[in-house]
Amino acid sequence: MTETIADMTFEAAMTELERVVAALEKGDVPLEESIKLYERGAALKSHCAAKLKAAEEKVELIRAEAGRAIGTTPAEGL
Repeated sequence: MTETIADMTFEAAMTELERVVAALEKGDVPLEESIKLYERGAALKSHCAAKLKAAEEKVELIRAEAGRAIGTTPAEGL
């Protein structure tokens, strides 16, 4: 639990988040440790969401560059 979240890959962050959730769900962690785990879990969730958003944006950019933009409306139709 010492790796910096910003340095984690999406997969590593998801694995860590799953571990954190499992520990919290088990319910045998002292209160102070539970709070630390919850804080780390929230940071991991945010990190994963940002990684997913960046990946989605990259895919959309690739599609747009290839002339296959999805979900766009022609300007003349407005």
